[in-house]
Amino acid sequence: MNPDISTAVRQLYDTYPFPPEPLLDEPPPGYNWRWNWLTAYSFCTGRKPDRSDIRILDAGCGTGVGTEYLVHLNPQARVTGIDLSPGALEVARERCQRSGADRVEFHNLSLYDADQLDGEFDLINCVGVLHHLEDPIRGIQALASKLAPEGLFHIFVYAELGRREILLMQQAIALLQGEERGDFTAGVRLGRDLFATLPPDNRIVVEDKRRWSMENHRDANFADMYLHPQEIDYNIETLFDLIDASGLTFIGFSNPGYWQIDRLLGKSPELMERASQLSDRQRYRLTELLDPELTHYEFFLGREPLAKADWSEDATLLAAIPELSPCLQGWPAQSIFGPDYQLIQLTDAEFAFLQGCEAGGRSVQDLLPTSGLDLETVRSLLSRQLILLSI
Repeated sequence: MNPDISTAVRQLYDTYPFPPEPLLDEPPPGYNWRWNWLTAYSFCTGRKPDRSDIRILDAGCGTGVGTEYLVHLNPQARVTGIDLSPGALEVARERCQRSGADRVEFHNLSLYDADQLDGEFDLINCVGVLHHLEDPIRGIQALASKLAPEGLFHIFVYAELGRREILLMQQAIALLQGEERGDFTAGVRLGRDLFATLPPDNRIVVEDKRRWSMENHRDANFADMYLHPQEIDYNIETLFDLIDASGLTFIGFSNPGYWQIDRLLGKSPELMERASQLSDRQRYRLTELLDPELTHYEFFLGREPLAKADWSEDATLLAAIPELSPCLQGWPAQSIFGPDYQLIQLTDAEFAFLQGCEAGGRSVQDLLPTSGLDLETVRSLLSRQLILLSI
C-alpha cells in the first residue's frame, strides 16, 4: 500500500467528510432494500432468511449515512463501521447517536486491515470504496475473508463508460493544479471556475448539468467526484477480474432490469438469437456497450453454501408462507412505490392477496381462494420484490 495515496485519501475526507448528508434527530427517511437483510437475502436466494440476529459490516462507512440505515433497517443486527478517515468517523458517530442508531461500533481502519476485526459477518456492505483503493483486489480479498458461510457481500463500484466526462474533468483539473493538487479546497475553487468558464455547449458542462449538478452544488460532492486522488473505473471485463479474485460466488446485479438485453435488441429476432449464443458475461458487456449510460455497478456476492429456493413446483409454492416486503411505500393502497421507488399499480386480486399477507402465518394456498390470484402472479409478486416467502 502506497502511504502517500492513503494519506491523500484520508486528507480529502478529513477536509470534506463524505457523504455530506445532514444529521437528523430521528431515523433517516425511506429505505434502501439492498441494506435490509430480509429483502437482500430474498433477492439473492428467493426466500426469507431463517434469522435476523446477524452481524453487519459497513466497510468504508464514511460519515455513516449507509451505516445509519443499516442499523435502523435491521433492528436485530449488530453493526460495525470502518473507515480510513477519522474526520468522517467523527461525523458518523454523531449521526448515529443523534438518530438513535445505538447498535453500532466504529473503528478507524483501512479495508486492508479488516482482519483485525473479531469474527465474521453475515452481511458486508461496501459502497463506493473499492474503486478508491490502490489495490482493490487486496481490498476485496480482505473483506471476503470476513464473510460468514451463507453470507452476502453488497458492492458498489464505478463504471467507466458512464463516467467518461467525469474522468476528463478530473484530468483537466489535475493538470491545472499541478503541484497544488493536494490542496482540495483550492481544487474545488479551481474546478468551479473551470466549469463557469467553459462554453455552455461544452460536452463536459452539458453532461454535468444533465446528470451531476444537483448533487455537486455541495463542495464535498464536487471534491469526491472531480478531485479524488485515487480512482479506478471498471468495465464488465475488469469488474469480473475483481469478482473472480474475491473467491466468492457472483449472485447477480441488483438492477437486473438494466441487464435485460431484450430491451435493446428485442425488435430483432436475429440479433436476439445471436445474443443468446453469448455467455452471461458477454451479454453484460454487450449491454453496457449499447447503453453506455451506466455510471456504477451494484451487485451481490455470496459465500457458499448459499441455498436458493425453487418455487417452480406448484406444490412447494402453495405451502410457502408469504409476507409483505418491508421496503414498500404507500401501503395500503393499490398504487404504491416498490423497493426501487418505482410506481406499481396493483390489480384488485394482487391487492387482496397482499392484504391477506399482513396477518401472517397463512400459506399461499390459504390466500388464493379469497384473493382470486393465480400462482404465476404470486411468482410475479416475488420477482418484483413485493413479498417474501418462507419455506
